[in-house]
Amino acid sequence: MYIQQTLHVISKQDLPIDSKPTLLSWSSGKDSAYALHLLLKDPNVNLLGLFTTVNQQFERVAMHAVRIHLLQEQAKQIGLPIHIIEIPFPCSNADYKKIMGEFITKIQADHIEVVAFGDLHLEDIRDYRMAQMDGTGIEPIFPCWGIDTTELSKTIIDIGIKANITCIDPKQISPNFAGHAFNQDLLNSLPNSIDPCGENGEFHTFVYDSPDFSNPINITQGETVERDGFVFTDWQ
Repeated sequence: MYIQQTLHVISKQDLPIDSKPTLLSWSSGKDSAYALHLLLKDPNVNLLGLFTTVNQQFERVAMHAVRIHLLQEQAKQIGLPIHIIEIPFPCSNADYKKIMGEFITKIQADHIEVVAFGDLHLEDIRDYRMAQMDGTGIEPIFPCWGIDTTELSKTIIDIGIKANITCIDPKQISPNFAGHAFNQDLLNSLPNSIDPCGENGEFHTFVYDSPDFSNPINITQGETVERDGFVFTDWQ
């Protein structure tokens, strides 16, 4: 396991009054990008960096399958350091708990007080994250929690967050959507049974532009493959 771009240790006097040193769990997708957008406008938050888990074998973001160099480019355009946490493949619950425990110990030493997540409405995932932070002194927050996903999907598009689909669960949604841009055409085409933000794991995305990026990221679409029961579209 490795962590990249370590934070400098900070002290209270270095921070704006009432703001809390915060990290954002960054998936590379649209929901994380919207959470970032909200956090950057919150006077109670001093956002110091991002962190992401990466599949050690494939060197890609877990589930989203985004290449590490694109992840690093996102952080560059946002202007924040990113902590890359390697997860073995396959990864047992015990291994995951150990690796994340080491990361939490590290950020405690960096005086991080808050960790933000982009979850929308899956209570079991939120409960799991809260349990991870229990007793650590680090507060988990969920800036996007409870927002109606039909409303959120349109807001994401309207404010200029631009993303493409990287992963499809073909048990829930047609593989024909693989690689599709996250735009109004996509929303109009989705079956009514599909959450417009893919909150039930129907699809995952990669953000290549955002109002919070300095510049858009130039990407090229690669091949689409089926692996381990999912359909992945490569972006380079």
